[in-house]
Amino acid sequence: MSADDENLSISYKDAGVDIDAGNEAVRLITPMAQSTFDSRVLNDIGAFSGLYGLGSLQLKDPVLVSSTDGVGTKLKVAIMANRHNTVGIDLVAMSVNDVLTQGARPLFFLDYLAMGKIEPEKVALLVSGVTSGCRQAGCALLGGETAEMPGFYQDGDYDMAGFAVGVVEREAIIDGSNIALGHKLIGLPSTGLHSNGFSLARKIIFDKLGLKIDSPLFDSTVADVLLTPTKIYVQSILAVLKRHQIHGLVHVTGGGITENLPRVLPFGCQAVLYSKSWARKPIFDFLAEHGNLSSAESYRAFNMGLGMILVVAPKDLVDVMAILDDHGEHPYLIGSIFPQMGASRVTIVDEGLPKDDDDQD
Repeated sequence: MSADDENLSISYKDAGVDIDAGNEAVRLITPMAQSTFDSRVLNDIGAFSGLYGLGSLQLKDPVLVSSTDGVGTKLKVAIMANRHNTVGIDLVAMSVNDVLTQGARPLFFLDYLAMGKIEPEKVALLVSGVTSGCRQAGCALLGGETAEMPGFYQDGDYDMAGFAVGVVEREAIIDGSNIALGHKLIGLPSTGLHSNGFSLARKIIFDKLGLKIDSPLFDSTVADVLLTPTKIYVQSILAVLKRHQIHGLVHVTGGGITENLPRVLPFGCQAVLYSKSWARKPIFDFLAEHGNLSSAESYRAFNMGLGMILVVAPKDLVDVMAILDDHGEHPYLIGSIFPQMGASRVTIVDEGLPKDDDDQD
């Protein structure tokens, strides 16, 4: 090394971190974040942390409910398609739908975005999805972090994670403990794969079948089908909770129906679902056929057309279905709770609803 090399000044930008680009990204996303604020947000974007006031909620015994998640390898599809404006919706949905399962109203959300090289316009597209998701959920984007990590992520690659906080009255927490024999199961349709099963879906679609991101698929393209955003169920479920008790709520994510539904079932309960009682997008049967997947594997890997499952008392069924319908959902009566010897379980019957169940609809 020469003396000139030893005296050479190296900037942070030379090392791959562009502070000016980061500042430009913040400038672009600040108005979007501010569009999600409500009167309980007490400071602006740019502080070291976010402030959110709880006093005006007027709750007797409030309990904070939190959840964190990411988008997973669906991001690889977004990168392949160079389409970055919707995965932020997925990010919000994964956490706020989880918070919702306890009966909680989401209050605020924070995001974390990491990439090899900050591209302000791409950051703005990603955050536009986050703010869209927050508006759908009725929560504030209280803050976040954008990290430039050269040498850790390749240029063009990025990852996203998020964190949601909600609130519920202690006496109104939904934990599944009141689920009883004879309770009814209502399924709310998913918009597609949502944000789970993408490693398997990508292997079937791209590796096995050799399709491209812009290949035709059904009446659309591979990109359109795979990047359909995750449904956010907050407003419709909160509308139900204003009038009726929901005894169990299941967000159908990783592990599918068969792994997630047992998480809310008490000992001695079996949830019996009738798979022909609800409609599902063609992507699920396409993946099962071309991946030669067993039924058990499909129901563990994918949501199979249901994004959220409600457990309600028979007396509330008709009214709950009507409320959901009024709020833009297409609810299906999909099954009932039956007795089970021992630990809880899920049974999926490849038939339509029995006549006695169908009469309840």
